[in-house]
Amino acid sequence: MADKTPGEIIKDGLWNNNPALVQVLGLCPLLAVTSTVVNAIGLGLATLLVLMGSNLAVSLIRNFVGESVRLPAFVMIIASFVTCAELLMQAFTYELYQILGIFIPLIVTNCAILGRADAFASRNAPGRALLDGAMMGLGFLAVLIVLGGMRELIGQGTLFVDMNLLLGPMAADWVVRPFEAYPNMLFMMLPPGAFMGLGLLIALKNSIDSKLEARRRVATPAPASSGSKRVRVTGNVS
Repeated sequence: MADKTPGEIIKDGLWNNNPALVQVLGLCPLLAVTSTVVNAIGLGLATLLVLMGSNLAVSLIRNFVGESVRLPAFVMIIASFVTCAELLMQAFTYELYQILGIFIPLIVTNCAILGRADAFASRNAPGRALLDGAMMGLGFLAVLIVLGGMRELIGQGTLFVDMNLLLGPMAADWVVRPFEAYPNMLFMMLPPGAFMGLGLLIALKNSIDSKLEARRRVATPAPASSGSKRVRVTGNVS
């Protein structure tokens, strides 16, 4: 991992090694709170803050923490940043914090965050660790928003409802209702709908990856055969 370029770190976080679509980590909050876009953004921003902060802190102390206390130290760092995220949400978006409930404190147990701290931040310089945390967090946030938008649109026929809980009164009129008299689909608002939606997103990503790989193979010419040529020798044998 230490020899990854910044471009590769960005691609890994956003697509190639996306924590939700490839690593399939953090599914408990992802499936539980993505019933609307505003819930997804709230959880995604909190996770992004914790990922960036914990990656940076773990990278800074990586040479001063022994193997025996490494994981407990990482958990304490992550818990500290989760507490900071909780206090910020209580101060500025209290109603949204109440809706997300226990899933904000549960960020401490998110395997995606602890996994990046152990697998990447503890082995790389602070700048690279911070970039990795930002890209992994943005990749997770993007999946949350897409899944939340899908579930909200299909489930209740709206988009961006209650955005004022996150952005204040200016976002009170942002709600979009593309369908008139839409019959709510309760299935998509429940956990089974979240599982189905995530499965569709994973299938879509795999399909795109397969098509890109097929195009890459077509565009790359096959190496020329380097086999030795046979030389036929004729002559009289006495």
